[in-house]
Amino acid sequence: MRFFLFAVTSLCLAACDSPSTSVTPAPVKQLEFIERSLNNTWFQDASKAVTKDAARAPGQQGRAKNIILFVGDGMGISTLTAARIFQGQQQGLSGEENSLSFEQFPFAGLIKTYNVDAQVPDSAGTMSAIVTGAKTRAGVLAVDASANRGDCHTQNGAALPSILEIAELAGKATGIVSTARITHATPAATYAKSVERDWENDAALSAEAQAAGCEDIAQQLVHFETRFAQRFAGHQSNGIEVVLGGGRANFLPAQAEFNSDRSHTGIEGLRQDGHNLTARWQQQHPQGHYVTDRDALLTLSKPDGAPLLGLFNPSHMSFEVDRVAGSLGEPSLSEMTDIAIRRLRQHENGFFLMVEAGRIDHAHHAGNAYRALSETVALSDAVAVATSLTNTDDTLILVTADHSHVFTMAGYPKRGNPILGKVVGVGESDAAQANDGKPYTTLGYANGPGHQSQDRQDLSEHDTTDKNYHQQSLVPLSSETHGGEDVAIFASGPGAALVSGSHEQNRIFHIMEFAGALFSAAGIGKTQ
Repeated sequence: MRFFLFAVTSLCLAACDSPSTSVTPAPVKQLEFIERSLNNTWFQDASKAVTKDAARAPGQQGRAKNIILFVGDGMGISTLTAARIFQGQQQGLSGEENSLSFEQFPFAGLIKTYNVDAQVPDSAGTMSAIVTGAKTRAGVLAVDASANRGDCHTQNGAALPSILEIAELAGKATGIVSTARITHATPAATYAKSVERDWENDAALSAEAQAAGCEDIAQQLVHFETRFAQRFAGHQSNGIEVVLGGGRANFLPAQAEFNSDRSHTGIEGLRQDGHNLTARWQQQHPQGHYVTDRDALLTLSKPDGAPLLGLFNPSHMSFEVDRVAGSLGEPSLSEMTDIAIRRLRQHENGFFLMVEAGRIDHAHHAGNAYRALSETVALSDAVAVATSLTNTDDTLILVTADHSHVFTMAGYPKRGNPILGKVVGVGESDAAQANDGKPYTTLGYANGPGHQSQDRQDLSEHDTTDKNYHQQSLVPLSSETHGGEDVAIFASGPGAALVSGSHEQNRIFHIMEFAGALFSAAGIGKTQ
């Protein structure tokens, strides 16, 4: 009940003096900002639930020096099943008996993903729930449900602190890694406050939003320390120590002279305000490292204590299968995770790190199972790296998804049948045929670009295991949609038992806070 003790004692600070209880006071602005969370019903309910269930994890509170949150964007349970088979078959196994690295964690549970206004959610609302402890609307970042998407005027007074900011208050180092644009919804929710997830650069803001003072997401990342000091008066942040991902174009002016060395286009940048935010970041961190390719990143494998910003693609980073096949100069998710942990773990107070496999989602939207499964295996590899570099005694590792997709695994294929192949039944050698006399695949989509408007395509002469094959779908849509069912969560380390069961998505914040006792370390609600 420590959150509610804080809410009561903070109101008492100005009016009463209790000789029996010593409360570590926080500046007024910090109190106001934190109390937006403490007074939020979603936040309160999840806090109560974790407090109640903590009896299952005696002695676990505060034991997590380090917290690593892995998010497989769009990694629904059908994706997990298909990916484990895919990985196993790549290793010469039948596949079904295989396990992804995190499926071997000792605790697992189910997470409800709906937004407060959406039965089937989006990544902005879901990630906001994960990192702020309160559910909110679709399309918004780290603001509560009082804000309306796209309406800058409703953002005032709606912003919520994220787990990354609380970790900063607690004196921990922090990091963000993503294969998507670093300004995309999932990574952005950790550091930005916005009523519109699409405001990734100034050119994306409406004239009304600019006039009302709303700030684009790339600006918010570069100005993180300044915004942090404004929200938490009296507290300073030395910034996010490690930021690695895509999205370079959102930081560069739309002028050819600002193109990076790795630019393959006439004009790489998108900004209309003329600000080169990568140069501004370097001015703010003169000892820091700004890198744009894999070789430069790998030279920094030996930690030196300096902050690191890596932007490896103008937009999203390449799919893993394409990165491996070509010389694109981009690091893998495992390599970024490795470097991030090595640099963050040198900080004596520990760290918080968020790692997103962002392109699982994008492959599913395109109806391309091969790349979705490859990206899931890449996430599994990155989790294995994190496990090898940390200790379960002092590191909580969570692996979950923000939402699922309408991705199906069906038919009656025999054991060991190629997961990307056509259905071949038990005891059969030829592909099964549907009622239209044509073969069909094990994997498919309920909607998306793989729909044929006339007769269904005959797959007899098609290699459905090819990386560029797009599975068939039932409903014609230019982009496949998210799914609304629960997603899985896996955990190891202090507090991991708290994921067991079926829970609201915003509970994840409270598990991380409990395991690290972050509020107490930050002087919030701390009593003696």
